[in-house]
Amino acid sequence: AGKTTSFYMIVGLIKPFSGKVFLDDTEITDYPMYKRAKAGIGYLAQEASVFRKLSVEDNIRAVLQFSKFPKTEQKDRLESLLEEFGLQHVRKSYGIQLSGGERRRTEIARALAVDPSFILLDEPFAGVDPIAVEDIQTIVSKLIEKNIGVLITDHNVHETLNITDRAYLLFEGSILKAGSSEELAADEHVRKVYLGENFTLRR
Repeated sequence: AGKTTSFYMIVGLIKPFSGKVFLDDTEITDYPMYKRAKAGIGYLAQEASVFRKLSVEDNIRAVLQFSKFPKTEQKDRLESLLEEFGLQHVRKSYGIQLSGGERRRTEIARALAVDPSFILLDEPFAGVDPIAVEDIQTIVSKLIEKNIGVLITDHNVHETLNITDRAYLLFEGSILKAGSSEELAADEHVRKVYLGENFTLRR
C-alpha cells in the first residue's frame, strides 16, 4: 500500500518522484538523512535494529555519543531512558538476548535519545506479545504527553486506532479514508473493504 515507502521518503532513505516533504513549515525534500535527524525526526524501522552484540545501555549510549549533549548530560539521559522504559534489569544484556518487547523498548529509547520533535514508528506492534503491545501503547501515550509528534504505520488496526488522534487508511496505494479513529470505524465503506463488519474500537 506504500506505508513504509512513505516513511522512507520522510526520513530521506528514498527521494519522492513528485511532491514535497515538509517538517512544519520547512521544506526538507532535499535534506540528507542526518540533517533531517538534526531537524528533529526520529525513526523506528520495521525490522529489528538493535545492535545485537552490544548491551542495551551501549545501544543507547552509541546514539548519545553522536548527539549535541555534553558527557554529563549523556550519562543522565541514559539513566533516565533506562528507567523510563523499564530497561534497568536488562541494561547489561546483549541485543541478541532480548525478548520482542524488550527489543522494541530499547529501539524506542534509542530513537528518543537525541530528543526528537517527531518520531516515526514503522510496525511497532510487529513481532511482540500482547503484554508488550500494551507497553508500547502506554509508551506512545507518554510521548504524546511530552508533545512529541508520533506517526505510526501498522497492520494491527485495533492496537493502532486505539491510540491515534487521526488516522489514514491506505488501500491499493491511495488514501481510502482519513479522520478520527471513530470516523474510520463508523465508515460503512471502510468496514466493507478493510475493517470487517464486526470491527469495534477498544478504547
